[in-house]
Amino acid sequence: MAAERKPTFFQSLVAGGLAGTAVDILFFPIDTVKTRLQSAQGFVKAGGFRGIYKGVGSVVVGSAPGAAAFFSTYEAMKHSIPLHDQLAPVNHMLSASVGEMAACLIRVPTEVIKTRTQTLMYGASTSSFKAATLVLEHDGIRGFYRGFWTTIMREIPFTSLQFPLYEFLKHRLSIYVDRKPLYAHEAAVCGSIAGGTAAALTTPLDVLKTRVMLDLRVGLCWES
Repeated sequence: MAAERKPTFFQSLVAGGLAGTAVDILFFPIDTVKTRLQSAQGFVKAGGFRGIYKGVGSVVVGSAPGAAAFFSTYEAMKHSIPLHDQLAPVNHMLSASVGEMAACLIRVPTEVIKTRTQTLMYGASTSSFKAATLVLEHDGIRGFYRGFWTTIMREIPFTSLQFPLYEFLKHRLSIYVDRKPLYAHEAAVCGSIAGGTAAALTTPLDVLKTRVMLDLRVGLCWES
């Protein structure tokens, strides 16, 4: 069995950024439909199936640095937390949680812009850049962090479920096929199962996050 070579910090940074950007752009139309379904105004009023790439600009800008921040922090924490192999799931949960805290500092501002543009809150013709200027004009810098703690409240349970399950599935599959590292498609299957399971279990928190970000009332920024 070949020895597993651990990625360097730079490799984790680049791989995480590229992977995050590719996934976010590829599944953006599905994310738009999900966001419009979750919005309090209703799916049809939020745009229905029209303009399903509205807000993609904010994803292009923020996805790579957000994903890079998460994966580099996750990998660094995973290899530095002094826990025994028997406590590997705890290691992965702690590493993923710290990674999410770092990523949300970048992700939340772009998520605020994205959700408001997706739901046509500022009009059907408003671009991501225009939406960002409106947020800054009306709420200042704090406006970009509306729902920050609500996002953390959703992301930590999500990653605490996703990454231990992902690592567990990879470990079990590598034993089954007697090979390390796994091929890309094998790791992708593990990731799909883990991500789908975590997303299903944390959907109520995701709805809450979306609605807080879309609420224009004052006083729901960092406090939410």
